[in-house]
Amino acid sequence: MTISRINIGPVHPSTHGVLRLVADIDGDTVVGVEPHIGFLHRGVEKLVENRMYMQCPPYFEKLDYVAPMSYDEIYVAAVEQALGVELSERAAYSRTILLELQRIASHLLWLGTMSNDLGQFFGMFMWAFRDRDRVLRLLEEVSGARMFYVNMRLGGLVRDFQPGFDERALEVLGYVERRVKEYERFIEKNPVFIERMKNVGVLTKDMAIELGVTGPVLRGSGVDYDVRKDNPYYVYGKLNFKTQVRSECDCLSRYKVRVMEIRESIRLVREALRIMPEGSAVGMPTRLIIPAAKNRIVGVSREMPRGECFVYMVADPQRPYRLSIRAPSFANLAALGEMAKGCKTSDLFAILGSLDLVMGDVDR
Repeated sequence: MTISRINIGPVHPSTHGVLRLVADIDGDTVVGVEPHIGFLHRGVEKLVENRMYMQCPPYFEKLDYVAPMSYDEIYVAAVEQALGVELSERAAYSRTILLELQRIASHLLWLGTMSNDLGQFFGMFMWAFRDRDRVLRLLEEVSGARMFYVNMRLGGLVRDFQPGFDERALEVLGYVERRVKEYERFIEKNPVFIERMKNVGVLTKDMAIELGVTGPVLRGSGVDYDVRKDNPYYVYGKLNFKTQVRSECDCLSRYKVRVMEIRESIRLVREALRIMPEGSAVGMPTRLIIPAAKNRIVGVSREMPRGECFVYMVADPQRPYRLSIRAPSFANLAALGEMAKGCKTSDLFAILGSLDLVMGDVDR
């Protein structure tokens, strides 16, 4: 056996961020791979210790720039728990709807970039981005921004849904649902896509649990766990939510989980829009004096598009004393070495893409 060591990155078109992989290969077979991270580290967990509570959401949104509203929400939820701020029922429904729309947008972006990484489906990349734009317009309508929303306030949102939002959202959801069916017909009948994904990057159920992976990567290995079902928040406990699980344990399984999750998110948004109560979802203006913290130590868990995120906060009266994040992308990247053993060098990019990493989420 002759082992060669090669560098992939830190600037590479298939790493979706600044990531360096050091791979040991025997011919064209990967013997081992070690991720080297830290190129995007900005010290967000330390920065927030020197800022007032509601000065921090813009920092958090940059951690996952594909689904920024998810990080905006989890931080504000932690502050609400620390300060004892309650949400109105309409605000809980509104946040649920926005988080699921953000999940759809995130999975559509992943589907496009994953197809492009395989080198055969640039048209799929363009279609997914085109259709994702319709979802972004809904989020822009609510928040005023297309990417970094900063739309969460203590007790609710910056502004409530505009008149006619329900009809516009339902129209977009119907369009995306039709397009997802077309995606599947196009992708799954393509032998190149199936060959590049099936039986590649296998992560068994036991190993997935042992390594602590989360989100679609965990559910793609047959583990029936989703925070929205097992530890429901907002109105997920009132909705007919079903966890999307596949047991094939390979890259194709993780693709199918995310496509199924797009459909489930569409169904959840429709159900939430139908039963959402009247009232106001607007939260506290930031100019108000924030009351002193009531709960010294808080922990908040959320099911983000990339998996479970946990925020642990030690609260001071006016700012976080200490804050720590258990980020889903970081946990999933740790499994790359196990998944890549014995694969071909070209398969490494399919495996990496199937993890759906955001390097801001890994480094923080």
